[in-house]
Amino acid sequence: MAEPKKIMVITAGGPYPWVIINALAERFEGVEVALEQPESKALFLRRRARKLGWWQTFGQFLTMTVSRFGKRFARDREAEIVAEHGITTTPSPKVPVTAVSSANGDDCRDLIAATSPDVVFLASCRMLSRKTLAAIPCPVLNYHSGINPKYRGLAGGWWARASGDEANYGTTVHLVDAGVDTGDILYQAFLTPDPRDSLLTDAMIMAAGSRDIAIKAVEDALNRRLEPKTSDLPSVQRYHPPIWTYLRTGVTRRIW
Repeated sequence: MAEPKKIMVITAGGPYPWVIINALAERFEGVEVALEQPESKALFLRRRARKLGWWQTFGQFLTMTVSRFGKRFARDREAEIVAEHGITTTPSPKVPVTAVSSANGDDCRDLIAATSPDVVFLASCRMLSRKTLAAIPCPVLNYHSGINPKYRGLAGGWWARASGDEANYGTTVHLVDAGVDTGDILYQAFLTPDPRDSLLTDAMIMAAGSRDIAIKAVEDALNRRLEPKTSDLPSVQRYHPPIWTYLRTGVTRRIW
């Protein structure tokens, strides 16, 4: 009997990535996880400020802070999503998990080399460096909470709703290159936003509606039948909305 194909998922963890990981583990036998440690907030903010300036970074940090402390108010909606979609948001006991310092750490590269996976799948982790990408001999796929290339980066669901672009509310599974969600598209799930959702719950409801495209993409990679495609949409990298944009949109348009 042939051994199951190996799927290495790299993630920083959290409820919505585990929705995707658990879906993969239900479909495939050889799923294991490299769990990277959180990045220093100071390092994150300094890097963001070099790109956008301190004022924009400060506004985004305030939104991130509001989101972190506001999660307690989203628990009822998250419970509804879990019940309606039959998803699991916590680690499955049957999925082996190995802690690594970073997706780009030597220990993560060593783990990939030792495991020799048939596909590497990213779900909410750091961008892979060119050095790490060069060290992975198999296809590398990424699950992204946004429709690429128009909603690359962060908070893709919120930006689609806030832009009145509900037709492009959804997710993408794509090949990974050295850019920010710039790799060729494999599958996309176009979803209908629910008025009950917000910046705090977009990622969860989007993951619940995107398990099938993650499975299809991995199946294609394992069977060597990937069919990447491009899009005519404009390419825009998104960030967390600064607090003044977030509050103004929430108060005037009820989009939180």
